[in-house]
Amino acid sequence: MIPYNILFVFGFLLFAPGLLWKLVFRGGRKKNFAERFGFFSKEKRDALKNFGGDVWIHSVSVGETQSALSMIRAWGAKNPARRFVLSTTTTTAQELAFKNLPPGTALIFCPIDFVFVVRRALRLIRPRLLVIFETEIWPSMICESASKGIQIALVNARISDRSARGYERFAFFFSKILSKIQVICVQSENDAGRFLRISQKLPVHVCGNMKFDQSVKEIDTAGLNLDEVFGAGDRMLILAASTHPGEEEFIGKAFLRTREKHRNAKLIIVPRHAERGIFIAAKLKKLGLSFSRRSEGKKTDSPVDCLLADTTGELMKFIAASDIVIMGKSLAGHKEGHNLIEPALLGKPIITGGVLTNFRFILQALIEEDGVITVFDFDQLCAEIEKLAAIPDLRDKIGENARRAVKKHRGAVEKTVNLMEQLLQD
Repeated sequence: MIPYNILFVFGFLLFAPGLLWKLVFRGGRKKNFAERFGFFSKEKRDALKNFGGDVWIHSVSVGETQSALSMIRAWGAKNPARRFVLSTTTTTAQELAFKNLPPGTALIFCPIDFVFVVRRALRLIRPRLLVIFETEIWPSMICESASKGIQIALVNARISDRSARGYERFAFFFSKILSKIQVICVQSENDAGRFLRISQKLPVHVCGNMKFDQSVKEIDTAGLNLDEVFGAGDRMLILAASTHPGEEEFIGKAFLRTREKHRNAKLIIVPRHAERGIFIAAKLKKLGLSFSRRSEGKKTDSPVDCLLADTTGELMKFIAASDIVIMGKSLAGHKEGHNLIEPALLGKPIITGGVLTNFRFILQALIEEDGVITVFDFDQLCAEIEKLAAIPDLRDKIGENARRAVKKHRGAVEKTVNLMEQLLQD
């Protein structure tokens, strides 16, 4: 592990400027960010020493953290004596966790994967079990935990198309790291096969995707004050959710075509990374779209056609308020996709690109129930928006189909929690 830690230092220094830029310009909860480098406040150190948390659960960003919170709630209901420490990597995930933290759970930023920083965190937390979400295979975290006799589980795990090639190419390295893990809970048979191609000896269990087990409480959209942006009266809201570079212009052009027939249509753009707001604003100006930037907090002099919601932590409110949801990272050359389950749970008609390399199973589950619309080019996107705009009953039908598809695939959390309890009792 010495070569890895030396390489980690150089790699970290290389990427540090980008990390700093994100810290400054990206929203979320930034208090205690020094914990990423092993610097815990006296208050946090005292709390962790007295806490006795026997399970450390690590998630990275918002999507994984939502699943982690669902699992903690279910696990706590099954065994109220359990104490959890939840760590996140991003500031947006930290804010989500802070606002929704279940009782009996402590919250920290995950330490960077440098041996001395990891050791310090382990001394404070003293877990019996380390639970890592999805595919955060950090060698120092895993090896240091194993050396201290801590049980390790990888849950809701998946390997994307792009990552699969890298894992197989360096199987000699990853097989040694993964061999230190006692349980690997994967999302699908396809993911199981990819892990077993790294090593046939891995303890792989197909448990399903925890994202299907998410629940959505009643969402208050009154605070959005959309009348101040779009004006009062009847309107049809088209939401472009979690967009990436190129998609805002792509969707904006489709919206302008829709507006030719449906004058009450309004567009909301929620970029995946709010710090891109200034660049997106420039694109919208070129398109000739009248818009308002939510991050500026200014009341518009007259109603606009588009709201650029370059803020954080409000996506679910905008989904709840919308009539049509277009999911980002799936259009204009993007194929990875984003989580479709949140709009599905809210019964919204969803439009997405036809190829989602990171959410293939979720997409297929929705397609089987006619709960999603897939598009492959600009003209098809325009045609499908027009169809949904013209037929409200069709919007309702597709939304209900999506909700039904999600309910059909629940159960991954229960299967995973049962395996984790077995580990702690062995």
